[in-house]
Amino acid sequence: MEQQEMRDRTKEFALRTIRLIAALPKTRVGDVLGRQFLKSGTAIGANYREALRASSKKHFTSIIEISLREADESAYWLELIAESGLMEAARLENLTNERKELVAILAATVKTSKSR
Repeated sequence: MEQQEMRDRTKEFALRTIRLIAALPKTRVGDVLGRQFLKSGTAIGANYREALRASSKKHFTSIIEISLREADESAYWLELIAESGLMEAARLENLTNERKELVAILAATVKTSKSR
C-alpha cells in the first residue's frame, strides 16, 4: 500500500472516531469510554505519520508497532461501547472492519520491516 493511501486511511479513521464520539450519550460512561477510544483511534494515524519521519529502520519499526498497539486497543473500546449498549454494534460495524484492515496492514508492515 502506498504511504499516502495509508496516511489518508488512518486520518479518515480518526475523523470517523471523532464523529462516533460526538454521537455517544453525554453520560459519565459515554464520556470515559469515548475519551479512551478517542485517544487510541486518533493515535493510529499520528504514530503512522511519525514513523514515516523515523531516523532509522529500528525507529520506524518501533513507531509502527505503537500504531499497531493503538489499533488493537481501539478494538477493546469499540467492543465496550457496543456491549455496554451505548451504541448498536451494527452502527460500529464499518469502523470495526476498517480497524481490522488497518491492523492487518500495520502487522504486515512490522513483519516486513523486521525481515529486512
